Amino acid sequence: MGIVTPLGDPVFHFWLTRSVARSIDVNLSDAMNAGQIDPQGYVEMVTLCRQCRFVSQCEQWLAVNGAGAESAPDMCVNAVKLNALKAPGRATEKKDADHGNF
Repeated sequence: MGIVTPLGDPVFHFWLTRSVARSIDVNLSDAMNAGQIDPQGYVEMVTLCRQCRFVSQCEQWLAVNGAGAESAPDMCVNAVKLNALKAPGRATEKKDADHGNF
């Protein structure tokens, strides 16, 4: 028999996954509506998060970067997927909006 990995609370990790996504300007609901991920892919992201051993580091990262980051933290088990979902040009649009440029 293999090693059993305990899973964290599904509700907590659902919100943790969404929070990391939001911090890099990714809306997972919009990504699903646009067909960039399907419901099963979303479930898999949350399940990976539930298995992650870096929850405390993630919470600390969010405390510092929750208001905006360029990319998901390297230790995030969903970093590759979340960074791929990041809309190109969103950071530029936000900067332009902050400066009153269009």
